[in-house]
Amino acid sequence: MALSRPDSARSKTAWSTATHDNEVFQASSFGSGPLDGGFDNGSGSRSGSAKKVRQVEEGNDSCWYKFTEGIKSMWSTRHTVDTKEDKELYIKTTLRELVIYLLFLAVLCALTFGMTSSTMFYYTKVMSELFLDAPFENKNTFRGINHPFDFWRFAEKPLVDGLYWETWYNSRNLTEDERGYIYYESKLLGLPRLRQVRVKNNTCTIDTNFENQLKGCYGPYKGYNEFKGTFGPEGENATGWTFSTSEELEGSKHPGILATYNGGGFVRNLGKKKSESLAIIEDLKSKLWIDRATRAVFVDFTVYNANINLFCVVRLTMEFPATGGAMAASAFRTVKLIRYVSALDYVIMACECLFVLFIIYYSIEEIIEIKEHKLKYFTEFWNVLDIFVLAVSCVCIAFSVYRTIEVNRKLDQLLKQPDEHADFEYLAYWQSQFNNQIAVAVFFAWIKMFKYISFNKTMTQLSVTLSRCRKDLLGFTVMFMIMLISFAQFGNLLFGTEIKDFSTVWNTIFTLFRIILGDFDFYALQRAHLFFGTAYFFLYVFLIFFVLLNMFLAIINDTYSEVKGDETLQENDFEVGDYFKKGYEKMMDKLNFKKDKLTDIQLTLAGADANGDNHLEFSEWRNDLKKKGYGDTEIEAMFAKYDTDGDRILDPEEQRHLAEDLLKQKDSLNQEYAKMAQDAKDGETPAALADLLNSDDESGDTRGIVDDGVPYEEYAVLARRVDRMEHSIGSIVSKIDAVLIKLDTMEKAKTRRRETMSKLLDTIIEGGGDELTDEDRKNQMENLVADELARWDEEAMNSSSSDLGTSSGRPMSGMSMLRSPTSSSKGRDMV
Repeated sequence: MALSRPDSARSKTAWSTATHDNEVFQASSFGSGPLDGGFDNGSGSRSGSAKKVRQVEEGNDSCWYKFTEGIKSMWSTRHTVDTKEDKELYIKTTLRELVIYLLFLAVLCALTFGMTSSTMFYYTKVMSELFLDAPFENKNTFRGINHPFDFWRFAEKPLVDGLYWETWYNSRNLTEDERGYIYYESKLLGLPRLRQVRVKNNTCTIDTNFENQLKGCYGPYKGYNEFKGTFGPEGENATGWTFSTSEELEGSKHPGILATYNGGGFVRNLGKKKSESLAIIEDLKSKLWIDRATRAVFVDFTVYNANINLFCVVRLTMEFPATGGAMAASAFRTVKLIRYVSALDYVIMACECLFVLFIIYYSIEEIIEIKEHKLKYFTEFWNVLDIFVLAVSCVCIAFSVYRTIEVNRKLDQLLKQPDEHADFEYLAYWQSQFNNQIAVAVFFAWIKMFKYISFNKTMTQLSVTLSRCRKDLLGFTVMFMIMLISFAQFGNLLFGTEIKDFSTVWNTIFTLFRIILGDFDFYALQRAHLFFGTAYFFLYVFLIFFVLLNMFLAIINDTYSEVKGDETLQENDFEVGDYFKKGYEKMMDKLNFKKDKLTDIQLTLAGADANGDNHLEFSEWRNDLKKKGYGDTEIEAMFAKYDTDGDRILDPEEQRHLAEDLLKQKDSLNQEYAKMAQDAKDGETPAALADLLNSDDESGDTRGIVDDGVPYEEYAVLARRVDRMEHSIGSIVSKIDAVLIKLDTMEKAKTRRRETMSKLLDTIIEGGGDELTDEDRKNQMENLVADELARWDEEAMNSSSSDLGTSSGRPMSGMSMLRSPTSSSKGRDMV
């Protein structure tokens, strides 16, 4: 007849693998096996089971709590979470911030460098050499223009030859479809345009001595003295002779060498063919389109190369200063205005979307930190840098949207009016500004890396060194600026009229910095002034290079030495390598724990059958596993899983099933060992280790982690030890209870005997009267005491033989103490 099974073992589903899906290295890692049946739950998992019960009872409230906590944890940082008391939380928060920021930095770099390429440089180089280095009369080039007449020479030859390619190199004429391309590849968009800005007459003050001799005076260009009327021969009403505002031209201001020019002016478009353009240029030249009032002439055109999807917006500038002559400048802006064409462009678009999401994420993070810390938030440098990077990024996002809309509008307008000038200058200018802002954002984004690696003292040496010597550097800066400004004004006044590098105070300051770096022209100073040039150079080199510069280096070097010395006495906040090593060791402990359990079960299965009948009874199973330190609950759970017929005996078939599961799970463990060893050899983090490091203690997930961050397997081991201690302590407690009861009985006996002695004494004193002498009373007293002591000894002997007689090395009982000569003498003395 089958034995009666306890209630805990009646339901097989109570120990099925379904209740242990969250155990680490369970079916997902090692398959279904004995350890899935409850051994990992064990007697030590009572708190974990209770926790699961509580979670089930909480229901939706627990799910909502987890959801809200998960949302909050997305924006948890070292500034919003108290990590001072929790070292592990500090490490996890720091590493999470670092990983997220590295992803943001990777997206930002992919986004920015995907917008540029070396092709842009080569395209700019080809276009600039075509127009700037092509020679005209007297072997001059655009770069060497220094006379108004040189402009017409340039326009009649290099300009039109570069704009209009009408024949192949074998002199075969191009077809209509082949025309309109520069270098046969870059499409000329719209018509090129000539634009000039002029100043009014009498815009300067003439000395009274020359009023009669000088009838006209055209001052330098200023916005308020710009000429906005009509000029030229009578009856000439073409656009080249009539002023157009910047609003009409949709133009923008242009910063030149001598001044910043408005976007309006007198414009004339060139033709679609070379012959038409030559005729227009000849007409303007013959009618003196450039004269004394002209202050600048601009040649604007845009080309597009579909092979590389790049625009090149070209502006050639000739400035005519009030001093006479001409100064040439150029601007070639190679930009990618049509963003999404190739497959790589769509990858960049995906990066842009991720970039926007990151900006939203970090914006929310900074808002949370500002809300928590209020104005104190802005006292930290890294927080201000965060706000700056976010602001620049938001401006870039806004401009990216504007650029897309504006390019589409410009292209639609160009398609509708192909015979008009395509003005992409304004858009190209802001695209250049956009690139500059992106460059600034990338620069400070990399600098911000120091914020996330500050847990390592070595990485903070730069900021700590500069922070400690800031007062010394401030004093040095004041001294350096005084010396620099004095030498700048000195040099400007001495050599400003003869040397270009000293022509202005600003140019002189930059020249002085170049001298510090070894870039100077000493002979130019000597040619300007033999004595002052030589004295100026040697005095500057001695005071700035040999004195002040070495003072600067000494300040930095001394402070750095102090910082380096202090850091040798400090420890890092945490070591990343130690953290991952600790996780790896935890993982190995878990594997070893599993392996030890499997080995114990295999040994029990092989040797617990004491009678050798091939039927393993529950008592045999329990006694063997109890010796190995397992608790009753996990022993019962394991046995119940494989005792399919419920007879409390594992027959050969059930034992075979258990042995097969043990082998399968052991093979899985060996495979996991091999995989972790291979990952460690390849320098990778094992997947199981990554799961362990990323596990959240508050999530309720029991895969290797329980409350307070204690590994589950360690908890189970400790629970088994507690069970063994309970069995050992049980007998000790029972013996202590017996001793306490006996001591209480002895105390009561002492009280009764004390009362008895008092009564005896009273009897002797009252019963003897005056007939008894003192000697008789003493003898009587001794006899009574001796009889009482004999009776006590008899009782003590009986008690010791029944309860305490078998004990060794224990304190003497109260009776033994009374039996000792010392105690007897004390009794006699008391009497």
